[in-house]
Amino acid sequence: MHEFENEEGLAGKILIAMPGIDDDRFSRTVILLCAHNDEHAMGIVLNRTMMDLTLPELLDQLNVPIQANPPTDPILLGGPVGKDRGFVLHSEDFESIGATIPVADGIRLTATKEVLHAIASEECPKKCRLALGYSGWGPHQLEAELKENIWLVTDADDEIIFDCDFDNKWEKALQKLGISSTQIQIGTAGSA
Repeated sequence: MHEFENEEGLAGKILIAMPGIDDDRFSRTVILLCAHNDEHAMGIVLNRTMMDLTLPELLDQLNVPIQANPPTDPILLGGPVGKDRGFVLHSEDFESIGATIPVADGIRLTATKEVLHAIASEECPKKCRLALGYSGWGPHQLEAELKENIWLVTDADDEIIFDCDFDNKWEKALQKLGISSTQIQIGTAGSA
């Protein structure tokens, strides 16, 4: 049995795009898989940002009253699907009953307005990253891409998930595996 065929799949793992991926939307991306089973996979791109939009600006646009000093980090472009939907990756010190799901050890995902109110208040999770959109795969699509060596897989890491050095996350994720980008043969990989 392959690692990704277990009941929980690869949820909580990080995907690292191989050079030569045949889809520019995923070139040099680092994706945290939030859900993975036989029916689908869903993840958030961790190293693409909407440079023209910060968290306080988005909270203002959504009429969420700002009662504290929320992080001024840019919003992640979580993927090409559902770009009008927001997702917050955060530390486990916030939970919305029935809406927060565990992703990895110490990492949670919430997609309700309640988490935005917490971020705008004194109850802000210690670590958080907001994304618009997500990356999605249909039944067995991710497994096929893994067999085609489109992605490398590594364990989730707080630094990679929450670090603001977006330009170097791909290299840092590769380094977690003991690999330098100069060591990877550039070839043609399928689309994601």
